[in-house]
Formats: sequence, structure tokens, C-alpha cells
Amino acid sequence: MEIEIATIGGYEEVGRQMTAVRAGDDVVIFDMGLNLSQVLIHDNVETERMHSLDLIDMGAIPDDRIMSDLEGDVQAIVPTHGHLDHIGAISKLAHRYDAPIVATPFTIELVKQQIEGEQKFGVENDLVKMDAGETMSIGDSGQVDLEFVNVTHSIIDAINPVLHTPEGAVVYGLDKRMDHTPVIGDPIDMERFREIGREGNGVLCYIEDCTNASKKGRTPSENVAREHLRDVLYSMEDYDGGIVATTFSSHISRVTSLVEFAKDIGRQPVLLGRSMEKYSGTAERLDFVDFPDDLGMFGHRKSVDRTFKRIMNEGKENFLPVVTGHQGEPRAMLTRMARGETPYELDDGDKVVFSARVIPEPTNEGQRYQAEKLLGMQGARVYDDIHVSGHLNQEGHYEMLDALQPQHIIPAHQDLKGFSSYVDLCESEGYRMGRDLHVTRNGNLIQLVD
Repeated sequence: MEIEIATIGGYEEVGRQMTAVRAGDDVVIFDMGLNLSQVLIHDNVETERMHSLDLIDMGAIPDDRIMSDLEGDVQAIVPTHGHLDHIGAISKLAHRYDAPIVATPFTIELVKQQIEGEQKFGVENDLVKMDAGETMSIGDSGQVDLEFVNVTHSIIDAINPVLHTPEGAVVYGLDKRMDHTPVIGDPIDMERFREIGREGNGVLCYIEDCTNASKKGRTPSENVAREHLRDVLYSMEDYDGGIVATTFSSHISRVTSLVEFAKDIGRQPVLLGRSMEKYSGTAERLDFVDFPDDLGMFGHRKSVDRTFKRIMNEGKENFLPVVTGHQGEPRAMLTRMARGETPYELDDGDKVVFSARVIPEPTNEGQRYQAEKLLGMQGARVYDDIHVSGHLNQEGHYEMLDALQPQHIIPAHQDLKGFSSYVDLCESEGYRMGRDLHVTRNGNLIQLVD
């Protein structure tokens, strides 16, 4: 059976992930993501109103025109998790393919919301829920199966999909860390990865996220960030001024910890911002979390400002707002607070807790720098980088290679410079560039079996 891989997006940047795998006459697409940085550099861009070709020209979504070079029919579109760099282009591209969107329940719900917000295209693909540990048949040949393997990441309900073919398995390894003690959900299923490495013809190809390949050691568990956050917030228990926290809205485990520790230090947590309401509200509706009954979630700007007025009237010392804006995004809640555009007034000595790292990209770094400067000008004291990454460090990469023993490797989720550390790591394990280690760009085809 011919096996061919199209590296469509995410091979020259972190963002707009999209990869297609052809097994015989059947094609499966993994991810359809957005490059948010390419959107942020344009003021007041509303992607939901834009045509896909305009977004492709901006570099905001994958250029999927290479799909016309793949022989075969798309049988499924499979987003691995709910981050926008993996699902943000589904509302713009999925309607081109007569195929269902197959994902875990939390991811499917986020995809559904993306589609409902789309104002340019009518996306009517079937939405199919599949849990980690389950398998479904792909196409009519009876020879290709899709399996979801549970992984841990900085968002709940994440998986690595595996396409089982007669030539061996294709493991799509974006995005994960090895967390054996997660705050929410099950640990990464390393036992299943090891089994896949030993079954049948083994692993034909492993497509891997290279984000942290230059970092030594192991990525810490989310429990490490949780305990760091606990220590920081408990140290503020006697402070009688304002405390504000920000983190990734999609990081439900971190939001859960913030809510819990706010209660512990005698403050009422409240979640503020559209994306904060979206992700946490969805997680609660699907029973992934059980927030306190009195937890407020407000996304609409008028509702947020009313909440800020209430906080100022009843006393900042009684509340812990958890707000959007961890990257200094211009329209996010924390940035508006820093500019003095909300009823919440920051005073000298007030604490701002960033439970997130700066995404290492110039747009984010510049925005975050500006936001912190503005906060400092108002007298706020910043607590930075209370966080652990959602991606594998070097030892995790070595462990995955040992478990899977892949015949071929394709680095992803970086630019060419960012691939270098992972290439060195793979070559230390006996792989060679141009032979079984395939460094590629967006828009290329790689023939593995012909």
C-alpha cells in the first residue's frame, strides 16, 4: 500500500498546523490550525468574516491547495486538541472536504463553537466524538484504522492519533508532555505507545512536535505548576489590596487551581474575558470540572465592566479576578486594565500573577513587554512565569523514540531553525537526514512507501 504524507502547515512556524496522510486511496487530515500571530499584527481583523484565500495569503491558515496533488479521498479530519493553532482553520477549510471531523468530546465542542461563529462559509461536516483509547475504521478497504491514544498537554482531552496501515503505523505526535500525575484527566498512555511500537510492522512514521527539543531534562508535571501557584498565592493571604491572575484560557487545570487557591486565601474568584468564559464554561458543561456554584464567568465587555465596578465597590481585597491577557494581547482584559480602560483601579503594591510563559515569538514578546511596563507604571508588582510547558523536553523525546522505534521521523511544530535541536537528538539515536529523518517545509509531499 502506498503511504504518502503532505506537510501542509506548521513546518515553517509554530502555528497553523495541518498534515495529511494518504494510505492507499484513503486520506486522513490531522489538524487545521490558525497562526494567531499573523492575525494579531493586523489591527481589528475579524477572521470569521474573511475568505479563506485572504487568510492563506496572510499566512494565517494553511495553504491546503497541495491536497489536489494527493490521490485518494479524504475520509476524516482529525484535530488533536482544542488549541486554535490546531482547530482555528476548520471553519475556513473543512467545507472543502466531504469528510467528518473526528475528535474527543471537549475538542468537538470547541470546533462546534468555531463553526457557529463562522460568517463566510457554511461548514456542514459531520462532527463525530471519539474518546481516547477508541479505534474506528477508515475507508472501505478494511485495512486502515484510526486510533486515539491519550496524552497530556496544557488543555484537557488531548490525544495523539495513530493511523494503522498494512505498512505500519503513522503516529501524529503533536502536542504533548509526559505527565504521570495530571491535575485533571488520565496520565499519558505510554504503555499503549510501547505496544504500538511492537505490534505488526511497528511504526512506519512518527511526526513529532519539536517545541522544547533544545531543553534538557524532563518537562515537569502540571502538579509542579500547581504547587508553585499555591505557594505564591498563599504568600499573599494577608495582603489587603488587589490581586489579579492571568493564564491561558484553555488551560482548565490551571484555572481550576486558581479558583481553588483563591477560595483558600479568602477571596472570591471570578473568570473574566470571552475566551475564559468559553473554555471554562464548556469544560463545566461537559463535566470535566466542577466549579463552585458561586463562581462567576463573564465574557461580554459590559458584564465584565459591571463586575469590575462591583469589585471596586465591595473591596478588591475580597476578590481574585482571573482574566485574559497573559500574552499582553491588546484587546484582552489585563491589557485594558493596564491601560486604565476598566473600572478596576490598580494601586501601588497590587499583585499581578502571570501563570503562563511568554510564547517565544516576536509579536507576543513585544505585547507582553508593553503590558508589563504599563502594569508597572500603575504600581503593580508582577509575579512571572508560574508555569510548566505542555511540550516534551529532551528526555521525553528520547523516551518516545525508545517506545515507538519509528522507521521514519518528520519533525514538526517549528521553523527550520527550531528543528535543529531535534535533528541532533534523532541523529544521536542513529537516524540520518535525507534517509529516515525528513526535515521539510509547508507544501511538500513525502513518499514513504510506493
